[in-house]
This record gives sequence, C-alpha cells and structure tokens, in this order.
Amino acid sequence: MTAPPFVGLTGGIGAGKSEALAALERLGPVTISADRVVHELYDDPEVRAAVVARWGDEVAPSGKVDRAAVARRAFATDEDRGWLEQLLWPKVGERIAEWRAVESVKEPPPVALVVETPLLFEAGLESAYDATIAVIADEEVRAQRAGARGHEALDERTARQLTQAQKAERATYAVDNSGSLRELEQELSEVLAKLHSEGGTSPPPHPDHPT
Repeated sequence: MTAPPFVGLTGGIGAGKSEALAALERLGPVTISADRVVHELYDDPEVRAAVVARWGDEVAPSGKVDRAAVARRAFATDEDRGWLEQLLWPKVGERIAEWRAVESVKEPPPVALVVETPLLFEAGLESAYDATIAVIADEEVRAQRAGARGHEALDERTARQLTQAQKAERATYAVDNSGSLRELEQELSEVLAKLHSEGGTSPPPHPDHPT
C-alpha cells in the first residue's frame, strides 16, 4: 500500500492557514493543526505545572492555562519564548507522529495527510514532509484578518516569521488566499492533483463546493 502524501501547510499571520486547512479537509485529505495540538497540551497537568512554575499562578487562573497570558510572557523575551518552544515542540511532534501512524494505514487511504504548522520553515521542519504548501494573501487582507482576530503580541510574532515571499519561495506550492473560498478550494484542488500526479498515484476527485 502506498502511503498518502505527508504535507506541511504554513503561511503568515492573517494569510488564512486555518481556512485553507478546512478547505483541504473538504477536498479529501485528513488534517491536523499544530496550534490545536498546543491548545490541547495546555490541558496536560505536566505542561500546566511547568508554565505555572515558570510564570506564576496568573497564567493559569482557576487551574486552567490562560493562553493569552502565556503568550504575553513567552513573547516578552527570546529566553522565555525558547523555553516554551522547548517544552511544547517535542510534545507536538510526538502527537503528530502518533496521528500520522494511525491515519496512514486506514483503508481506503486518505488523499493526503496535512499538518498546519505556522513556523514550519522557521523551525526547519520542511524536510519532514513530502511537500509543503505556503498560503499567502495580499498585505491589506492579512492586516484586516489579523486585526479582526486581535492577535496577542502581533508585531513580535510577525518579526519571528519569514516574509510571505520567503515562505512562498521555500514551499513546494504557494496558494493565494486573497479571494473567495471557491477560488481557494480551486487552487488547493489543483495542488492535490499535482501532488498525486507527481507521486504516481491517482488524483483525488474534484468536488464542487458551492460558496
């Protein structure tokens, strides 16, 4: 049995990575978000105890981790950010490896396995994937999306990331998400067809999703 393509999905803040991930799932791949895995890890007693020991009870009022409070502390210094990454990233990697092992042997096999990873290239993770997709969007569109969501420490997060052009240059495929959902799905469908064509497997069906 041929293993489904293992694909990394990334993009800058406000480019619409989560929207692209949801669109991909509608098109057939099985997906997972590294950010969602991180959110789940904050419910892990070991992780909760570690961040409280580092930053105090204020980051976990009533015993539940306040992600915004953690973000403020983590992005305050390179040392704090590095500490949090060293705590979380290995655990995220373990969870994703377990997920891949389960999903890749299912019958029928999924069209692809797609992992949304915001800092994919910055963390040097691209070699772990068969292919990578960078989601890009017009700067004005990105600013509107990011502002509407009220990202914590937006400037600091943006400063840590490669530019859109750099992500697009490093990725196997770049997908523009400045337009409609229908346009995004069409672009992603074409990427999936290329993945399977280049991998020697049958292309996935192209569902027609009204918007």
